[in-house]
Amino acid sequence: MGAGGYILLAVIIFFVIVLIRCIQIVPQSYVYVIERFGSFYCEWQTGIHFKVPFIYRIAGKISLKEKVVDFKPQPVITKDNVTMQIDTVVFYQITDAKQFIYGVERPISAIENLSATTLRNIIGEMDLDGTLTSRDVINNKITATLDIATDPWGIKVNRVELKNIIPPKEIQNAMEKQMKAERERREKILQAEGEKKSQILVAEGEKESKILRAEAEKQSEILRAEAEKQAMILRADAVREQKILEATGEAQAIELVQQALADSIVKLNQSDPSAQVLQLKALEAFQKASDGKATKIIIPSEIQGIAGLATGIKEVISESKN
Repeated sequence: MGAGGYILLAVIIFFVIVLIRCIQIVPQSYVYVIERFGSFYCEWQTGIHFKVPFIYRIAGKISLKEKVVDFKPQPVITKDNVTMQIDTVVFYQITDAKQFIYGVERPISAIENLSATTLRNIIGEMDLDGTLTSRDVINNKITATLDIATDPWGIKVNRVELKNIIPPKEIQNAMEKQMKAERERREKILQAEGEKKSQILVAEGEKESKILRAEAEKQSEILRAEAEKQAMILRADAVREQKILEATGEAQAIELVQQALADSIVKLNQSDPSAQVLQLKALEAFQKASDGKATKIIIPSEIQGIAGLATGIKEVISESKN
């Protein structure tokens, strides 16, 4: 191969390399801004594109992903003249690649300065306590302001967060003392509440114990009264049964005595007693009456005298012997 052949081969290789370099592949979530002869021409989306050499130029490769930028602390002054340091975190996303390239020079620096001035304006209208307790309000205000301001730049601010709020050292010491005093106050309140609940529980326990003891004593008295009542009933039943038995015995004894007397009278009538026997029976009855506790004794008129009584007794005895 001669010199001309090598030159031709070199030219071919050069054109192949240029052709390969003119093939551009735009990855996902990216947009390429293309210029033609130094002016904006178009935007290349995801896919394969061919760049005409020496005519087209890629002015910027813009990522459409959400980005996070952490800005350094900014000094701000509150409404009550307290200087503090606040650093912010901005979450933003490029929505228009053309405006991002041609809208503003150094957009990140512009966002940082804009967030600092907006933060100073917002904090200047609030006191220290409001600043420390109103993070959400400050975040929402900064987000709304930055989103409106960056819209012509093709940037959308999704969220702004206050990362740190650093007050002066003396304010921190005072806040720590205040927090310590507040914790001690809450601790004392909790202890007092605990003691109060403990005393209430003890009092309720004593009350319940007294109620239970009173109920037990009441039940015990009721049981004792019931037992005494039952005992009295049983004793009364026993006395009644005893009296019934005694009366029944006495009635039966009287009945037997009366039956015996009746039988003796019947037998006496059947034996046809003589006058002497009747006088003897009268004497026996008189003897029994005299042996008793009667203070007066009525002597029957039939008893005429002791001699007649003795004679009758003698005759009766003689007859009984015969």
